[in-house]
Amino acid sequence: MREPRSAPPARTSPRRDPHDQHTTALVADLREHSPEFDHWWEQHRVHQRTHGSKRLRHPLVGELTVEYETLSPPGDPDTTLFAYTAEAGSPSKRALDLLASWTLTGSNTRAACAAQWG
Repeated sequence: MREPRSAPPARTSPRRDPHDQHTTALVADLREHSPEFDHWWEQHRVHQRTHGSKRLRHPLVGELTVEYETLSPPGDPDTTLFAYTAEAGSPSKRALDLLASWTLTGSNTRAACAAQWG
């Protein structure tokens, strides 16, 4: 039995705003109807994923694999900056470079994608 990815983030939300009635009601409902969630909730496993890999699908360039880091300013815990990078020379890096070039030239059309990616 694996802990769902939603359990730890759900655990941090009520800590930030304990008066959030929607989150409180959602957690109560999940605990009532899911013994597994109730077990994970009771463990108080609160953590934030601060880095890792993500697989994304872009409608024009397709599958991308990126690494990410999350950064939170010390004085503003409600703000999170996500930085994404792709491995140099990888298909994902080439796809991101193509997307970036469209923002520079203003030519973000499907035709440009078709010419680049076939």
